[in-house]
Amino acid sequence: MADDDADDRVLTKEALEESRVLNDLHFVVDGEDLMDFLKRRGKYEDAPRPGLILLDLNMPKKDGREALKEIKADPDLRRIPVVVMTTSKAEEDIYRSYDLGASSFITKPVTFDRLVELMKTMGQYWVEFVELPD
Repeated sequence: MADDDADDRVLTKEALEESRVLNDLHFVVDGEDLMDFLKRRGKYEDAPRPGLILLDLNMPKKDGREALKEIKADPDLRRIPVVVMTTSKAEEDIYRSYDLGASSFITKPVTFDRLVELMKTMGQYWVEFVELPD
């Protein structure tokens, strides 16, 4: 998960645990860290390849839009599904995210219960149902 908001990272982790989605979750705080993680550079040299990326749009250094564009332009990374999960409801952000190759666009839920429900549903969909290339 790439999100600069520490509270959102903690809540997402707790929601995943409560929803019983069995999956390793790794956090980065901005788009530059995300690209280092994905390309296994520096402190991320032993990072696993993610099966799914949860991406916030509004982050420092390199925002989610720039990171998404870079991910989808890279032949080694472009098949990793990217779910944009952000506070934005702006149509421009929605259209641009899909134009850049996002697999889904989700506005972050306001309540913890809705976040748990979202994590459970996403876990079922992306982990149990979707067939992804290796």
